[in-house]
Amino acid sequence: MAVKGVTPLTINEEFAIKILQNNRKDKIMRFAPVIVLVALVLFFSAVCGKEFASLNNFGAVLNQLAIPLLVALGLTFVIMIGSIDLSIDGTIGMAASLLGVFALNSRFAFNMGFGAVLIAIGASVLVGFLIGTIHVYLRIPSFMVSFAFMYVCRGIGLLSYSGQPPTILDPVMVMIPKLSFLGIPFITWVALVVLLFCIFVQEFTAFGRYIYAVGTDETVLHAVGISVNAVKVKVFVLAGFCFGVAGVLGAIRLGQGQVGVVATGLMFPAQTAVVAGGTSLAGGKGGVIQTIVGVLIMTVLENGLLILGVNPYIRTGIQGIIILAAVALTVAHGSKVISK
Repeated sequence: MAVKGVTPLTINEEFAIKILQNNRKDKIMRFAPVIVLVALVLFFSAVCGKEFASLNNFGAVLNQLAIPLLVALGLTFVIMIGSIDLSIDGTIGMAASLLGVFALNSRFAFNMGFGAVLIAIGASVLVGFLIGTIHVYLRIPSFMVSFAFMYVCRGIGLLSYSGQPPTILDPVMVMIPKLSFLGIPFITWVALVVLLFCIFVQEFTAFGRYIYAVGTDETVLHAVGISVNAVKVKVFVLAGFCFGVAGVLGAIRLGQGQVGVVATGLMFPAQTAVVAGGTSLAGGKGGVIQTIVGVLIMTVLENGLLILGVNPYIRTGIQGIIILAAVALTVAHGSKVISK
């Protein structure tokens, strides 16, 4: 019933108002992660003082950033198509163990140098290919396939060194954790190079546009003759590459490819970083740039809580609260399936 003296809105006017409201909400959500990051930096700078706001701690943050960034980059593309990859810890552990076995080490006769890096990353890429292929052609949900491969990869990693991880003795790999340029650790530079590659793929290639299209409405690609299955498989291959690099750097930093140390507890923080940065679990929204902000949020939070001496179990609980809030804010509520 119309109120006297008030002209009722037409359907077109109501639709236009709805679109305007949604655009305002999207703008707020786009900048919310950046606001959170700035607020965290200001808070810890005020509470922790120079112990947090110092060049030494800045270097520590960059050092902590490298491997979580690589993991989150790979996971970002998978989430952008509306899928999920739970194989992270297993794949990274496998890559780390293979590097430790095939590089010059304290137990085995292998001394393949850079070839060990190629083997480790190649194995991770192969795992990504298998996960994507089984997922799309056998029509098994991605979380089930990747969850199974997490244990397969972990088993391969443990079997490769028979439960006794060798120490890496390759002189170049031993030196890498000690190297830095412009005050930034070499390992972080490697992660930044992979980041630039991922930005290029997302923003300047047809494949990057296809990823967004699959996450938004894959029927559009079907209509123009693009193979959606091929796009999905390539996404998991790209994720496998990022996880492989993370495993290699983790083993080099630790000095051995021990599965239970290099690749423990990486999956959950990576998922938190991706969704906290603004990438929607429903797919089609977000991307690599948003993930950078998300990783910075999680790294700064972890670093600040560590300086404050907060119990590690409480830190994990705080991460859980963040991912719950991020999911609630970024996932489109409705009938759309989150994991494809």
